[in-house]
Amino acid sequence: MRVLAIIPAYNEEECLVDTVEELLAARTGCDYLVVNDGSSDGTERICREHGYNHVTHPVNLGLTAGFQTGVRYALAHGYDGVIQFDADGQHRPENIRPMVDAMERTGADIVIGSRFLDAGKDVSARMIGSRLITALIRLTCGQTVKDPTSGMRLYNRAMMEQFARRFDFGPEPDSVAYLMRHGARVTEIQAGMRERQAGESYLNLSRSIAYMARVCTSILFVQWFR
Repeated sequence: MRVLAIIPAYNEEECLVDTVEELLAARTGCDYLVVNDGSSDGTERICREHGYNHVTHPVNLGLTAGFQTGVRYALAHGYDGVIQFDADGQHRPENIRPMVDAMERTGADIVIGSRFLDAGKDVSARMIGSRLITALIRLTCGQTVKDPTSGMRLYNRAMMEQFARRFDFGPEPDSVAYLMRHGARVTEIQAGMRERQAGESYLNLSRSIAYMARVCTSILFVQWFR
């Protein structure tokens, strides 16, 4: 498979160099594209100075638009799959090759890098939300996804085409649930992850709760009308 790692980046000047250089050093066999989503810091300058393969949105459009830009680039350049790879250093490049191998071996449409195949979830508001999303996916799709909020997901070309043509389709658990309900085959592999390496996460406690509520509402109600 020819795989493109899509690295959405919004104000990630503190993390971006380490993330890209670690990805390159790992020799995963996949290419990469940094999608600078209208950053107001030095993200664009860093991409230019280091010669990173990148595209830039003139304004901040959000994760969904950033991912879609990467998917459309991948389709235009003949890639067979894309993997979402965070710019903040949480995702480990050594997990990419096992995910690609799993897709080729099983024929899955989506491979999720899961933190919880071999490890339990701690007791926190975020993990309670994750358990709830797992339960709702099982209820609506009849399948179990142990780490539905993992952002490290590999999609094959059929899934890429779905993301490229739908304006309301983000790389989120409710979209994965929708695809599963319409026949997408999903598998998970164990994938260790780190905490954000620098900068500040958008998801504080209140936003995390709002995010979980939105995703759960979408899985239970909204996605049925898509």
